[in-house]
Amino acid sequence: MSQSKSLLANIGVQVVIAMIIGTAVGAFMGQSAAMFAPLGAIFINLIKMLVIPLVAVALISGAAGLGNSTNAGKVGFSTLAYFAFTSALAVALALIMGEIFKPGVGIDVSSVEGMFSGEYASKGELPSFWATVTGMIPTNVFASLTNANILQILVFCLFFGLALSKQPKKNREPILQGVNTIVDAMVWMINCVMKIAPIGVFGLMAEAVGTFGFSALMVVFKLFLVFIAAILVFGFVVYPLLVQLFTKTSAKSFLVAMKKPQAVALSTASSMATLPVTMNTVENELGVRNATASFVLPLGATINMSGNAIYYGLVAVFFAQLFNIDLSMGAYVAIILTSTLGAVGQAGVPGPSFLVVAVLLAAGIPIEGLPLLFALDRIFDMIRTALNITGDAACAVIIDNIAIEASDLTESEVKQS
Repeated sequence: MSQSKSLLANIGVQVVIAMIIGTAVGAFMGQSAAMFAPLGAIFINLIKMLVIPLVAVALISGAAGLGNSTNAGKVGFSTLAYFAFTSALAVALALIMGEIFKPGVGIDVSSVEGMFSGEYASKGELPSFWATVTGMIPTNVFASLTNANILQILVFCLFFGLALSKQPKKNREPILQGVNTIVDAMVWMINCVMKIAPIGVFGLMAEAVGTFGFSALMVVFKLFLVFIAAILVFGFVVYPLLVQLFTKTSAKSFLVAMKKPQAVALSTASSMATLPVTMNTVENELGVRNATASFVLPLGATINMSGNAIYYGLVAVFFAQLFNIDLSMGAYVAIILTSTLGAVGQAGVPGPSFLVVAVLLAAGIPIEGLPLLFALDRIFDMIRTALNITGDAACAVIIDNIAIEASDLTESEVKQS
């Protein structure tokens, strides 16, 4: 009896139960379930209120901690290499599964032509390399904070944290203690907000299911199933395998610890909103050092989007099959490159993903059918966000292990000399 009580007291279990009840209520009430939307809105707004300040101070703290170590460059390079590799691997998996299961074959286009639209043709341009680079550098950091421009905040805070680490110890220590105290205070506030998470999740799920229902899903049902399968393979095989191979943490321990942040990611559809929960789990349950978690996780929540990469790749194959287009090797390469770059540029917040337009245009695939997917984007977004934050956590565990091994090696070399 006491075991079942402690299980019910677990916030992760409460969130999952709230999701199930919210789904049932949404399916039963239909459009009327929108009455519960304010519950979800209040929860999301409370999280958003805290996320930007937390990201800023956590990045400063993490960059300052890494800047002090001898292997800071190795950690930074390894993190970026990991994000690029896993995103490209995710797209490749999506393309392979799309070709094996053929989600776009057998759909009667004439029955859904009324949903086709050309209005998204102008939304598919990826910014040029230099436009992306210059756009990342803030001209007014306070405006970046006000507008929640995550990439600009990330650049300034990493630079500022690194600058702090280069100051004399007696000067930087009080400031870093203050920054770390703010991080602790923000986490305390997040923990308070998480107490109402089940109520917020119930509202979000009831509204989503009640608004869209399951009827819209039938048109792209096969695509949805293949998408779920690809997400499960990457989240429950690829990431745990990487953790098992490259760290001392077992795949089982990793998956058990990730249940709570995955549940929050599913409900909020936002890597940023889930960030405080992911940080708490990675540090306290997976034993990652604060300096590594504070650097890798905010960076990952901004640019590591393997779930989005899978979505882009599968949607490209889906529409190519729907319109009977044979994709060339050049088209596959274009999909992989554009999907990887698009996933990096996707902000860690929920909303319709127009970057898929760029992927389709790069491969020469018609985009008129996109409205088929946009009504369900929230459901797709919830699922791919759960994979995104799993990838962030796996990266933090792996990079921390690399950093520890590198520092141990350095210490042994110093002793030998």
